[in-house]
Formats: sequence, C-alpha cells, structure tokens
Amino acid sequence: MIPAWLWLLCFSIPQALPEAQTTELYVEVPENYGGNFPLYLTKLPLPREEAEGQIVLSGNLGMAAEGPFAVDPESSFLLVTRALDREEQAEYQLQVTLETEDGHVLWGPQPVLVHVKDENDQVPHFSQAISRVQLSQGTRPGIPFLFLEASDEDEPGTANSDLRFHILNQAPAQPFPDMFQLEPRLGALALSPKGSTSLDQTLEGPYRLLVQVKDMGDQASGHQATATIDVFIVENTWLPLDPVHLAENLKVPYPHHISQVHWSGGDVHYHLESQPPGPFDVDAEGKLYVTMELDRETQAEYLLQVWAQNTHGEDYTEPLELQVVVMDENDNVPVCSPRDPPISIPELSPPGTKVTRLLAEDMDAPGSPNSHVVYRLLSPEPKETEGRAFELDSTSGSVTLGALPFHAGQNILLQVLAVDLGGAEGGLSSTCEVTVTITDINDHAPEFITSQIEPISLPEDTKPGTLVATLMATDADLDPTFRLMNFAIEAGNVDGTFGLDWEPDSGHVQLRLLKNLSFETAPSHKLVVVVQSVAEMVGPGPSPGATATVTVLVERVLPPPKLDQESYEASIPVSTPAGSLLLTIQPLDPMSSPLRFSLVNDSEGWLCIKEVSGEVHTARPLQGAQPGDMYTVLVEAQDADEPTLSTFVTLVIHFLKAHSAPAPTLALVPTRHLCTPRKNHGVVVSGPSEDVDLADGHGPYSFALGLNPTVQRDWHIQAFNGSHAYLTLALHWVEPREYLVPVIINHNAQMWQLLVRVIVCRCNVEGQCMRKVGRMKGMPTKLSAVGILVGTLLAIGIFLILIFTHLTLARKKDLDQPVDSVPLKAAV
Repeated sequence: MIPAWLWLLCFSIPQALPEAQTTELYVEVPENYGGNFPLYLTKLPLPREEAEGQIVLSGNLGMAAEGPFAVDPESSFLLVTRALDREEQAEYQLQVTLETEDGHVLWGPQPVLVHVKDENDQVPHFSQAISRVQLSQGTRPGIPFLFLEASDEDEPGTANSDLRFHILNQAPAQPFPDMFQLEPRLGALALSPKGSTSLDQTLEGPYRLLVQVKDMGDQASGHQATATIDVFIVENTWLPLDPVHLAENLKVPYPHHISQVHWSGGDVHYHLESQPPGPFDVDAEGKLYVTMELDRETQAEYLLQVWAQNTHGEDYTEPLELQVVVMDENDNVPVCSPRDPPISIPELSPPGTKVTRLLAEDMDAPGSPNSHVVYRLLSPEPKETEGRAFELDSTSGSVTLGALPFHAGQNILLQVLAVDLGGAEGGLSSTCEVTVTITDINDHAPEFITSQIEPISLPEDTKPGTLVATLMATDADLDPTFRLMNFAIEAGNVDGTFGLDWEPDSGHVQLRLLKNLSFETAPSHKLVVVVQSVAEMVGPGPSPGATATVTVLVERVLPPPKLDQESYEASIPVSTPAGSLLLTIQPLDPMSSPLRFSLVNDSEGWLCIKEVSGEVHTARPLQGAQPGDMYTVLVEAQDADEPTLSTFVTLVIHFLKAHSAPAPTLALVPTRHLCTPRKNHGVVVSGPSEDVDLADGHGPYSFALGLNPTVQRDWHIQAFNGSHAYLTLALHWVEPREYLVPVIINHNAQMWQLLVRVIVCRCNVEGQCMRKVGRMKGMPTKLSAVGILVGTLLAIGIFLILIFTHLTLARKKDLDQPVDSVPLKAAV
C-alpha cells in the first residue's frame, strides 16, 4: 500500500508549479470587421491563482502597446482593438507570458496564431488592358496562341481569388461569331474548329475581342474586369525545306548556319529533333545550325524535324522536315579483316590451289573511288626465276598456289598491300597479313631401324610373358596421327607361341613369349615382324609394310634335384656334444642321380654334413648358444652327373635349455579382485624370490603374459621394479567372472609360468567391487519368512472353518426342536 504522505506529495507538486504551455492556440479574426471594438477573441489558459507579475504580449512586426492586440488581465481574454486587413497581413504570431518586474518568467510562453479570415474585397485586373497578337494561317484549332494573365489579391486557393475568363464580344462577327474559344480557367485563347477552317487573311482589319475575368469561380456574384485583344491574321510561312548537303570534316567556324524556318504567328518557340541524334540546333529566330564536324562513316544522313510551339510547348502545326546528307571524302584507310588463325594447305598441293581471299574494307562511300580497293603482293617475293610461290588477283584479292613447291611444316607469312582510289596516286593503303602453314600428309611408310635381329637364346623353361626382344620403327611424316603404327607377326608363329605388345603412339614394339617352349618340339623359331601405318597412305596404292626378322634359339633345360623335404628343423640342447647326429637330408627319388651335399653359410662352424650321405652332425661343442636361439644354415644339393644342376634347402636349429632337475612348481597366487569398467587399479605380481635356488641369482625378473591371444587382448602387465610387476585390465570393459591369467617369469635364463587368479566384478560409485551381501546372523531368510507367513494364514483359515461349522450345527439343532418348545419373545 502506498503511504499517505506520498499521495499528498504527488498532488501538491502540480499545484505548486505552473503548467508548461506548449500547444499553440489558433484564433480567426474576420477581415474588415465592422462591429464594436475591442473584440474578444479567446480566453487564455492563465494560472487560476494569480501570482505577482504582469502579462506580457509579444509577437511579429514589432508588436508593442500600440499594436492591434491586447490581453485583459481580469478576464484573461485576448482582444483585438481595431479592424484588420488580410492583404496587409494575413497572420500574426503572438506569445503571452507572465513575468515579474525583473523579467523572470512565471508562466508561459503561450504561442497564439491569429489568422485574418479573407473576404472578397479585391477586384481582379488584367496584366494588359489591350493586347495585340498575330495569328498565322494553318494554326491548329484548340492550340492556344495567347495566354491571358489576370490577378486577384484575395487569399489564394479560395473562391475570392478563383478567376474565370470569358469572351464577351467578337468584332467583326464574320464569318462566324465564335471564331475563337477561350479556356475559362487558364485564359488560353485559341481558334475554334469553325474558325480554323474559315480563317481568311483578306480581312482588312484585325479581329477585336472583348474578354472578361471574374472572381468567385462559377458563382454569379463576384468582381469582374475587361480587356481588349486585337488578333491580326498573317500568311502562313511554315513551308517545306530543301535537303542540305554537307561535306564531312568541314573546316568552318561552328556553329555553322545551314537553313532557316519561320512561323509568322506570335509567341513562337522553335524545337528541333534529329534522327538519329546529331549535332544540330535551332535558335529563337528559326535558324538551323550544325554545331560540329560530321563524319559520313559514323552517320551518312540525318532527318531533322522542327516544331513551332506556343509558350506551353504545344505545336501550332505539323513539324517541318529537313534531310541532311553528309558527303564523302577519302579519309578512311582500307582495313583488313582481323588476323585469322593460320591457313592450312596440304603438302604436294598442285599449283592453282586456292589459299585464301583477302577482303579489305574501306569505310568511305560504297561504289565511289574512295572505296575502290586493289591488292599488291609484297612477300614472299620469288627467289627463283622458275616460278612464284603464290599468285594474287589484284582485283578480287584471291590468293592461289604458284609453281614453287613447299615442304611439310613450313610457315609462310603472306603480306599483301591494299590500296584505295583503285591504286591511283594519293590513295590510302594498309598491309594485310596471312600465315600459311603447309600441313603434312601420310606419304611416308614406317620402317624398322634394324631389319635383322641377332639370334636370341631362351631356356625352354622360360616363363610366358618374358620379354624376348624390342624392335624400333620410324616414320618420316610429321603429323603424329600419321606416325601411328600397327605391328604383326607375319611368319614363323603358327602356334601363337609369341606375341607383340606396343603403345599406339610409340615406335617401339616388344616381342614377348606367350606359351612354354619345348626343345624337342621346336629347337628354334624364325619370326618375321611387319609394320604398317595406321592411317591410309597417300599414293597410287597401299605400300607393303617393312619387315624385321627375329631368330629365337631354344635351350634344353634339365630339372634341378629334389629333396624329401622343403626345409629341415632340429631342436637340440645347448649341451649337445660334438659329433652328435642331428638329421639326414635325402633326395625325394632314391633312384635319381646321386647328390653331393655341402653347407653354404655355417658362420659359427657348429655343424658339418657328409657329402654323400647327407648326414648333419655337430662339428664342435655349441659354445655361446643360448636356449631359445635359432641357428639357420643353407644346404646345397648338387647333381653328381650334372654339376650345373643344384638346389638349396634351409636347415633351422632350435637350441634348448640344458637337461637339469625339473623346475619347482609354483602355487597359485591368492585370489585378487578387479572391477569393471576399468579403474586405475591392478594386481601386484612378484617373482618367486622365496625359492632359495632362484633368489640368489643375479639380475632382475622379467614378466610377460602367456601366448594366448585372448589373454594378450584383455590384460596388460608392466614391471615397476626388479622383482614385482603390475597386472591390469587392458580393455575398458571385461565380462565379470573369475579368470586365471598365465604370467611367464624369466630370470637368469630360467622360465616359470605363474597363474594369477583374478575375479572381475562390477564397479560401484566408489570404484570398488559390488559384492553380494550374506545373510545376517539371527535374521530369517526369505524362504523362512515366506513359510511363516503361509503358516499363519493357514492357521487363521482353519480357525475360521471351525467357527462357521459350529454355528451351522447349532442352527440346525434349533430347527429340529418342536415349535412349542421355542420360548416366546417378551412383548414390548
């Protein structure tokens, strides 16, 4: 709720301060008021409680005490003290303020606009009491030839100043009394349709018109004035014009007078238009001018139209037309067409073959000597007297081949001089250039660089696809399309043993083996390869293709010896003594040729092999070999009858730990728990340091997971000192259950496997395993609680059955008694 003191404050502030007056007061005063004065106009919104001060009235035109306005201090009314004249001043801007003696404003200023309301107290008058005007014959009806001017000083836009014009009298009245018409609002004087058809110049005197102007519009009341107009009829001088011929590039002062038009009527304004637009003008006297030099090549003719118009731009009659013809002079050089792409002429073209036709355009007048162009050959000039390279027709500009031959690939710059005036002295000229290119034709057949290839020897076991030879062919033509070649084996390849392979745009062709060779079937092959051009040859007939001969000799190949195994392996302890038999290398076919065996890369010298039997023995003790290492040697088996035939086989020796007492069996690591999804927890695994035989060794333990891929994927182990490692989950999520994780421990060349029992469970919010809660001691289980509930309900049910049975028997007993034995109820 708003406190009471705040309401009082809100109501007291407007009463203490004077209201600001911003809205302007509007007051109307009738002009030439004839009543009593002073005239009370409006009450001013002065404060209700007068404060000490004086009312000050100010305004435009130096308002002072002698002004026509005043304020009555008692009634706060604005007064006017005398009659006002709107024509003297239409509005008064006043301001009323309440001020102290020292000029301090207590209230206001209050703006007041006083408007003097107009009355029709002014008489209209013409600008000229007597007007004289000339009217030409041929003037269109309805086109004003005179605009009357009159004014009224009453307020504009009101009926008091709304003027109307009328014709009161026409003298003489022949041939019609209404020869003229006057537009009432605009005061536009024009011929009527009758007056236009019957206007006669033979009339001795002018037509005298008495015209009237009246205010108050179309109302019958109003002030009026009259004027006299003398209309003189004159002969029509608006006559057609003869064409004008102007030389282009005329050197005269500009603007240059070319013709004259004249409208005999009065109040005329001339207007000129050019089609197309050109440098022409007309002055107030009707003189036509050209304002700058003309260019015939830009525009050869212009059509000028000149209008005679009144002061409002309306045409008195039809326009006059003037044709301006621009005469030509030889001011344009013959211009050749833009340089086109080179013109192609096939080589060996016969003399007289058309090359091109030159066309130089001259912008001067067609058909005149100024545009008559002839041609002269400038280059190439004949270097030999036997003939010319090109022939030129000087009139048509046609260029043909001469007797001098050309070669493919030549580029000739053809220069021709074009001269106007038919080649006469003083003519203008320019040089036309055309590039002529002699193009190639397919007139050369391809040829092999070498037509005889030295014999090539191939073993009969050479694999199909092997490159046999590369042949090269060339073509003397220049055009790449004419150098495209086709190759084929023309002879010696009946069974398709060989084939050709080449790129379309290459002169190289590869001869490849496609099928297996057989020394018994064909010990040699003689192949004839032919090359031909892909494009059709130019000549009397197709030329035979060039050939190249390739001889291939087949070498007989015996199979290498084969062993009973592709590779051999043996596992021996590092303590194996020298001379121990490791294995025997034997041929696959015991009935084959005998073999001789040797070791190729026994770098340590630990092994030896018997040359005939193939038995491999240890040559010396395996000093330096470590358990788990591998030793690889290469065994060569050589055919005893054919020493060039041999085969190689790999022998791999795996070194085992020396025989010793069995390693102690380690117990399972106690069960550990890890939760999933994976947290930053793990299981600590320690080496078997409790074993005295193992703990006294030197060097740290190394830990690794078992070789099972699933174990490698799900688990991760990392040593954090010499005797302990940290086993963690490798995946973010592992199925919760019990796991046995095999961990391999190495120490001083000995190895053990440790099984770590880990139970993976679900993680709770603290990152610990969520375990099942066991039954609290003394508390019933779920089964016992259900049994107790069922037993209780069963006992209640039996009890209720007994009660209902007893009641039923008692009621039956009562019904079996005689009626007389039933005691009567006591009466109420």
